[in-house]
Amino acid sequence: MKGVAVWLSRIGHCRGFGIQSPTDYWLVRYVINEHWPYYQYESLGRDDDWLTRKLGRLCFRIANWRQPSMIESSLFRSYLQAGCHRATFGASTELVVLSLADDGRDRLPYIYNKVSADTVLVVIGLNKARDVWREIVADECTGITFDLYYCGIVLFDKKRHKQNYIVNF
Repeated sequence: MKGVAVWLSRIGHCRGFGIQSPTDYWLVRYVINEHWPYYQYESLGRDDDWLTRKLGRLCFRIANWRQPSMIESSLFRSYLQAGCHRATFGASTELVVLSLADDGRDRLPYIYNKVSADTVLVVIGLNKARDVWREIVADECTGITFDLYYCGIVLFDKKRHKQNYIVNF
């Protein structure tokens, strides 16, 4: 029931409404909130609960969009590998998936020191650590951020105006 209440509370932030940047609008419409089934969906996450499957599919779409050569993540590995077959797992500055439930908060300064303008950081567990998300959004290293309630996406392109979008995911 909680998932429905969250979705209804964010109904005004559906499908990119209010996003003026064409790049950010495209990311919300065709990566974050893409509803068409991808080629690997049938084989991924059959036994996962709804939230794990939803977040895993998001990670799949992000890996498919970015096509990184290296991914830093201990979460959603099968989804990420399916999204980018050529990617290997290790210390990365291209795509980082971080859980705030683990030692994520302590790892943020380390990640900030190695990011580039092309780095994408996916932060899992925002619904349980809203204070950490506010710190991430306010940090001078971050650029464009997307608050999806259960997770957040951080882009580090400093050439763009700093912006935090709330997205109904």
